[in-house]
Amino acid sequence: MAGIWRLEAYDDLDEAGRVSTGPLGTRPEGLLLYQPHGFMSVSMMPGDGPTAVADFMGYAGRWRIAGGQVVHEITVASHPHLVHSRQVRDAVLDGDVLTLEGTSYLHGRPVRRRLTWRRVPCSARPREDS
Repeated sequence: MAGIWRLEAYDDLDEAGRVSTGPLGTRPEGLLLYQPHGFMSVSMMPGDGPTAVADFMGYAGRWRIAGGQVVHEITVASHPHLVHSRQVRDAVLDGDVLTLEGTSYLHGRPVRRRLTWRRVPCSARPREDS
């Protein structure tokens, strides 16, 4: 799973499994970086129109795989309530598509969220100057 991933979709799922647009709108932008040595970083924002600082979401810390889940142990975050938290996501890797699902709590109510990521190919990454 180590690598660089671009966000393709950020959806909310209701109790019946119906999909609705997530908090970042219909065209979310985001990058997820999983380093092979266990560090990670994610940055996300709405991609359809002007955004404000409040619309940005990001965090960084350590990551590990535990069974069919990925665990993010957050060190720094744009939202203070995430600092020093552990975010556990169900993870499905299908070729170059990574799907992460987890439950967030909004106003005390659980919300199931699904984020779909596509691996950024090595050829799309900048080369280092020698």
